[in-house]
Parts: sequence; C-alpha cells; structure tokens
Amino acid sequence: MTGVPVPYRVTRVREETADTVSLTLAPAGPAGLARFWPGQFAMVYAFGVGEIPVSVSRIHRHQLVHTVRSVGAVSAALCALRPGDRVGLRGPFGTGWELVRAAGQGLAAGQDLLVVAGGIGLAPLRPVVLAALAEPRRYGRLNLLVGARTADDLVYADQIRAWSTVHGPLHCAVTVDRPTPAWRGHVGVVTTLLNSAAFDPRHTTACVCGPEVMIRATARDLLHRGLPAHRIRVSLERNMRCATGHCGHCQLGGVLLCRDGPVVGWDRACSLTSVREL
Repeated sequence: MTGVPVPYRVTRVREETADTVSLTLAPAGPAGLARFWPGQFAMVYAFGVGEIPVSVSRIHRHQLVHTVRSVGAVSAALCALRPGDRVGLRGPFGTGWELVRAAGQGLAAGQDLLVVAGGIGLAPLRPVVLAALAEPRRYGRLNLLVGARTADDLVYADQIRAWSTVHGPLHCAVTVDRPTPAWRGHVGVVTTLLNSAAFDPRHTTACVCGPEVMIRATARDLLHRGLPAHRIRVSLERNMRCATGHCGHCQLGGVLLCRDGPVVGWDRACSLTSVREL
C-alpha cells in the first residue's frame, strides 16, 4: 500500500534524547506488517498534521521501530505520541543497504563490514548492525563508528554502551564534537575514528549515514584508504513528498531519491553531492 496510509498503533515510546524518540509501531488492522528491508523508509502520517519520511530503525517481532527527531510540525506531533495512539504508514519505499546484492560486488562470508554514523544517521544503520551481530559468521570484522555533537545527542546510548563491551568481531567507537567535563571518550569528527578501525579495504563494504558534509568527508577518507567507490554505500536525504517518484521534490540530479535511493553507491552519489546547488 503506497498511496493510502495504513493504520498502525503505537505500542511503545522511548525517549532517546531531549528532542528524539523511538516509536514502536504494530499494525492496527488486518493488513499485517509491511515487509521492510534495512535502509528503506516509510511515510509516517500524524493524523491532522501531515506525513514525513522516516527510515525503519528496527524490525522486531512483527513490529517496526522508527526514530524521529522533532524539527518541524509533523515530527513534533509524532514525538508527542503516546502508547495507544495511532499513525498512518505508507511503504516500504526506496532502496536498502542491500548487503546481499553488495555481496555480488565483493562482500562475502568472512569479509569486513564498516558502519559509520553521524547523529541520528545511526537510526537507519542500526538494522545493519543488528543483522550482522545475528549472523557473526557471515562477516569478518565489524566496525561501528558513531559521531554526535554531544554525549546528550547520542541515540541508543544504552545499546551503544552494550555494543562497546561486546568481545569478538564488533569494534564500536564513539566520538563527540563538544565534550562535557564528564566525557572520557574520543573528541572530534567521526572520521577521526577511522584510524582505530581494523579492516581490509580490498574486502570491505562501508555503510555511511549522517549529515551530508560528514558523508562526503567519510567517503573521501575511505577512498584514500583504498575502498572502491561502489562498495561505499551512503544514505542521502532530500525533501520527499509523494515517495512514489512523481512529484520530483526529492530529485538530486537525475536521481529521484524516493525511488532510486535513499541508499546509493558512492560511485553514483559523488558527483551529485559535490555540486552545492543540487
């Protein structure tokens, strides 16, 4: 159902930061749970206000989790929801991280996976980390690098702490731009964490999401490390209205991100994001 919102019921609301919540949603009618892949998004409708695109941040036991930051009228209305409230949901839309398809381009059993997230960009990447941890034998080394403005802006803080203590294939590192006196971790942009990550550039796929300036800097550094551009997967953001490729609001060059994205290879995204007007 891509044209008509399907009713979903809020079963849980978790406050992630002062302006960000995670909404757990379950189907409220007979349609059942739509099948989402990591990286895809839904158009989430706050009744009487409007709808916005939100990536799925977890698929768990016939429920979806969407993490929303309050930055406008619709997102503020979604962040104000409580268990039992209802929303409309259209989707799934767009491309996912498609690690299975990427396997045909070099990612295979025993090879490395690098996940780089900036701010709320961790939300669409969390399903990748969870899937990799659920199948540890499928990958070699798993690196998760997370950056945020401050420690208070970290989403999934409890889960990040748990991931940081995992022994085995997962290496999790966090950095902040503006530390408080109590902060004891890394300070700086997320690309400064690349030196702490152990991976073989010839046999690694990277998944990157965050502010566009962070995506460009990360892709540039990964190219310098020897990663081929087609194995650097990035999730891009533009204004999405219809989500079906008709209105053109999300056009980026010759790409309609709601249809051809939001996840694309850097070999395709590089030229599009290098021109400011686009």
